[in-house]
Amino acid sequence: MENYALSCYSTADLSPEHFKERDISFICFHYYLDGVEYTDDLGQSMPFDVFYARMKEGADTKTSQVNAGEFMEYFRSILIQGKDILHVCLSSGLSGVVNSAETAKEALLEEFPDRKIFIVDSLGASSGYGLLMDRLADLRDEGKGLEEVYQWAEAHKLNLHHWFFSTDLTFYVKGGRISKVSGWFGTALEICPLLNMDHTGHLIPRFKIRGKKKVIREIVKKMELFAENRLDYSGKCFISHSDCYNDARKVADMIEERFPKLNGKVVINSVGTTIGSHTGPGTVALFFWGDTRKD
Repeated sequence: MENYALSCYSTADLSPEHFKERDISFICFHYYLDGVEYTDDLGQSMPFDVFYARMKEGADTKTSQVNAGEFMEYFRSILIQGKDILHVCLSSGLSGVVNSAETAKEALLEEFPDRKIFIVDSLGASSGYGLLMDRLADLRDEGKGLEEVYQWAEAHKLNLHHWFFSTDLTFYVKGGRISKVSGWFGTALEICPLLNMDHTGHLIPRFKIRGKKKVIREIVKKMELFAENRLDYSGKCFISHSDCYNDARKVADMIEERFPKLNGKVVINSVGTTIGSHTGPGTVALFFWGDTRKD
C-alpha cells in the first residue's frame, strides 16, 4: 500500500477525535479576537462557547490564513517521514490559502525530488469540507493509491452540497454582507437567510425565509431535492453549528426521520473559530452528497 498522508486545515471543522480516528493531518488557521492572535485549533485553546460569547459581547474578530513558510514547515514534517501528501484546501472562493500551499509545494519538491505533493481546491468549507476528507479517508483505507484518490477528489468535490442558514444577522451587518437597514428589518421580521455554496466555491444567498421553524424545514427540503438517490440517500450527513446546538439537533432529527437509509446518525460538529469569525453565532450548516453543483 502506498505511504501517503491526507491533509487539510482546521477549517474542515471536524472534532479532534474525528481527525485522529480517520488519520487525517491538519494545519491550523489563525484568528484575532480584539487584536490578540489565537490558533484555530478545534476549540482546544479557546472553547467554542467562550469564543462565541466573546463575539456576542462585541469582540472584534479577524482571521489569518496559513502562509507559505508555515506550509513549508508543516509539509516538510510529513515528507521527512517518507510520505507523499494529498492536501485539500479550503475553498478558493473564500480564501487565497491555496496559493500559499502551491508555493510551498514547488519549493519542497526541489528539496524532496522523490516525493509527490498533490493539492486540491475543495471548493467547500466547514464540515462539508470535512465530509470530503472523511470520504477520501474511506478510499485510502480501501487501498486506493495517492493519484487515484486525488483524481476522485477532483472529479467528485462538486457533488458535495453545502446549505447554511443564520438566525442572527448581527455579524452579516458587521461584516458588510448586508446593510444596517436590511439587517434591522430582517431582524424585526425574523428573516433567516438560506445560503449555499456555488460551483466556484462562493457562498451565495438564495432565499430569505421568515422564521426559524420554516427555515429548518426548508434546509431539509434542499436535501430532499438534491441528495444522491433523494429520500433513499445512503451516504453520510454532517452538520456544523455556531453556538446553536438545539437548532442543529432539530435539523438532524428531521433528516434522520426523512432519510431512513442514512449511513449512521447525522454527525454534528461546531463551526470553528475561523469560519465562525465571519458567520458569528446562530448559523447551522448542512452537508451531504448529491447532484453536481452547477451554479
